[in-house]
Amino acid sequence: MLLSLRIENFALIDCLELEFGAGLNVLTGETGAGKSIILDALDAALGGKVSSRMIRTGSERALVEATFTLHAPLVTWLRSQEIELIDDTSLICTREMTAVQSSLRSRSRLNGVVVNKQQIEFVRDRLVTITAQGQTVQLGQAAMQRDWLDSFGGEELSQQRGVVAVHFTTCQQALQALEKRRQTELQRTQQLDLFEFQLRELKAAQLSDPHELEQLEQERQRLSHSVELQQQSYQVYQALYLNEQGGVAAAEFTG
Repeated sequence: MLLSLRIENFALIDCLELEFGAGLNVLTGETGAGKSIILDALDAALGGKVSSRMIRTGSERALVEATFTLHAPLVTWLRSQEIELIDDTSLICTREMTAVQSSLRSRSRLNGVVVNKQQIEFVRDRLVTITAQGQTVQLGQAAMQRDWLDSFGGEELSQQRGVVAVHFTTCQQALQALEKRRQTELQRTQQLDLFEFQLRELKAAQLSDPHELEQLEQERQRLSHSVELQQQSYQVYQALYLNEQGGVAAAEFTG
């Protein structure tokens, strides 16, 4: 449980100390009153992403400190990390941010001991859950509802769910293989229909000469140059029988 939150030079807040009671705590206020800033400060204290804009204008250093009640698993983990306990009931998470020219330096501490990102994230997952407004739509998602419902079944149901998941995956793979086989068979049938159509066309053409295609290609090539051949033939005819330049044609030579 969150016991208190201390904020210094964070966003628009110069100095603020909040204490929370047991049970439900509600923050209310008009838009722009600073409710989101308090949540951002709590997020920063537990390793959330920060930027230089979070340091209050005119300041070079910001500090956020959140105090939580401890529970047995966390006490064991802290001792395994060689982090001393201030007392047996509370844990202090601190985030210090310092502006250095155009960059930002930040440092996280647990009970005054500097910790890395992995350590603070481990603690965060066991202390709070921060959600945004849009995440309420998860309540209407069938998959999320099933996960929540199954979680009430305990370990036995969880194991059975794993067995069902394996069989479901096998079933899906079998269905995909069946659909692939159906598509392959359909393509095969279509290919056979095409071959039969082409065979009928070839029989109807009554082709007998194995070189007919080559001959037709040559004929097509020759016909495509018919105009050019006609012009060249006329030029040859002129050279043989007509001399439009006033000279003697080739056919006029007798010896």
